[in-house]
Amino acid sequence: MAEMIGWEHYRTLLAVLTEGSLSGAARALGMTQPTIGRHVSALEAAFGQKLFTRTQTGMRATEAAIALQGYAQAMQDTAAALEREASSQGQSVRGTVRISASEIIGVEVLPKALANLRHEHPLLKIELVPTNRVQDLLQREADIAVRMAPPRQQALVALRIGQIELGLFAHTDYLARHGTPAGLAQLKNHSLIGFDHDTPFLRAAKAKFPFWDRETFALRTDSDVAQFALIRAGAGVGVCQVALARRDMNLARILPDAFNFALDTWVTMHGDLRGSRRCKIVFDALVACLQEHARNNSSILSSV
Repeated sequence: MAEMIGWEHYRTLLAVLTEGSLSGAARALGMTQPTIGRHVSALEAAFGQKLFTRTQTGMRATEAAIALQGYAQAMQDTAAALEREASSQGQSVRGTVRISASEIIGVEVLPKALANLRHEHPLLKIELVPTNRVQDLLQREADIAVRMAPPRQQALVALRIGQIELGLFAHTDYLARHGTPAGLAQLKNHSLIGFDHDTPFLRAAKAKFPFWDRETFALRTDSDVAQFALIRAGAGVGVCQVALARRDMNLARILPDAFNFALDTWVTMHGDLRGSRRCKIVFDALVACLQEHARNNSSILSSV
């Protein structure tokens, strides 16, 4: 390549890969379609190979484009992290902190703590990413992550919160209609709620409870938020966090002695951010929030 390719060209590449067309990428980036086309042509000329083939439905990525996608995504994540760091300079707590957490933690546990953070530090901006996919802190996909497993990379700083207890729950209306199982064997007569695809939790649960398998689930979804909603709607029996279930007096715990499960909880961030005041404040707030949540999990629940 005769000259360095600018970052904006790789940003265009990602947009075309994501949107599937030049017009879609132009809308996403707020640019004109001819500009998007020139960027793609410049990349193809620089690499000496086609990155996309035009079809009636849009732009189809070639193997070369797909091979570049991960590197371009890493560049975008780094650029976003740079912007977050640059925006935080000054005496007050300001700038952006990006937080990754599981769907259920992000939706049901963290919002109150984040609202309090914004009240105390109005110049602080929070990006919350509720996802069950483990985001890469080393690649700066997020600044801080709440995880249910200890980090393995030495470059990360982590604090163990404790264990989050899980149990079987059902709505009292469901139990009034279908009866309460007296043992694990009777669960086969009930509408079970679980995951659609294999997950680390499902594998761990199946190792302890062989019957807890995809084929036994009458309702399947990979969203733990959707599973919780189904339990609260009276659709069947499912697994959820004890602390969340105790918020709803209509949810009853089933077979607490026979079926119980615990997940370790960690708050993690990149070691390079230890000196960042904004990240430390958010990190400490998440720790306090999740410690209280873990304590609520250990409380005694009424069961049936």
